[in-house]
Amino acid sequence: MIVERIWTGNALRNFCYLIACPDTGEALAIDPIDSEKTLATARVKGWQITQILNTHEHHDHIDGNPAVVAATGAKVIAHHNAAGKIPGVDRGVKAGDVIKVGKRVELECMDTPGHTMCHICLRSHTDQPALFSGDTLFNAGAGNVHFGGDVDKLFTTFVDQLARLPDDTKVYPGHDYIENNLRFTLAREPDNAAAQQLLPKVTGHDPATSIVTTLADEKRINTFMRLSSPSVAAHLRKEFPELPAQPDPKTVFTRLRELRNKW
Repeated sequence: MIVERIWTGNALRNFCYLIACPDTGEALAIDPIDSEKTLATARVKGWQITQILNTHEHHDHIDGNPAVVAATGAKVIAHHNAAGKIPGVDRGVKAGDVIKVGKRVELECMDTPGHTMCHICLRSHTDQPALFSGDTLFNAGAGNVHFGGDVDKLFTTFVDQLARLPDDTKVYPGHDYIENNLRFTLAREPDNAAAQQLLPKVTGHDPATSIVTTLADEKRINTFMRLSSPSVAAHLRKEFPELPAQPDPKTVFTRLRELRNKW
């Protein structure tokens, strides 16, 4: 499996991805909002885009579909409940469904509600596991629930699905927010040594060449994956003094999301 991350450079700091089969040159485009860069990258690589996967229905993930479809004839794949929200869906997928790319690339669909209720993440069936997390899990952060989401569902997705993936899983999110997210982590957990060490490396960085974290990294630097940290709880109680000394993980997650909304 070949992963090509495409930095759009737009105001919303989107990433697009091409997942290619090295044997056939067939490729899957994930959230190709920048259709020109997506098509140009495939052309330079000699790949044929045969499928598009939209992680969810927000415009900054689907608006590039028509141009890519027009140029390639690619089939559009999305959550099975997203057909009325994403134009031109050819295949609706559910948890456990597999998307095949070429001869030997297989990507398993995960139904990951929270950011929206029709959100799909993809995990690869490869020796080096990878997660294409859309707007659910960001590097050092979590998606918001402003536009059709639910914070309780997002918490469940994090705890019951994402946190249980292999630690060496590479994380490929839909946006570059790592610098701001690390600053949020350190505001909530100032003694987080891993976040302290990483922040200077991404301050003012070029997202086109930004690091790719693993799930093990996220468990060290992502406050939304550190719900049992005594330091996180102690600093959270400064903002919400009514909380008990040891708040439950769901409460911690919900309060963190409230604070991040204002960050």
